[in-house]
Amino acid sequence: MIAITKNTIKMKKLFFLLASATFAFTLGSCRDQEPQPATHTTEVIREVRVETKDEPKSEGFIERTGKKIDKKVNDKIDEKIDEID
Repeated sequence: MIAITKNTIKMKKLFFLLASATFAFTLGSCRDQEPQPATHTTEVIREVRVETKDEPKSEGFIERTGKKIDKKVNDKIDEKIDEID
């Protein structure tokens, strides 16, 4: 029968520690890493002019009313000018 002494227990712990460290190192170093690209890539922004059809904007209520009032005012101004002449 083998006598278990303090030295053998220390040796077992040391062996287990070294085996664990070796296993962790091997497992970590064997992982696939992303390959580095062989060429350098750059991002280019290109500005392009695009012709679009301008759709006529529909006039709102205020614009239509303003045109009618302008027309009436202009007519009255023209009448006053004709009276002066």
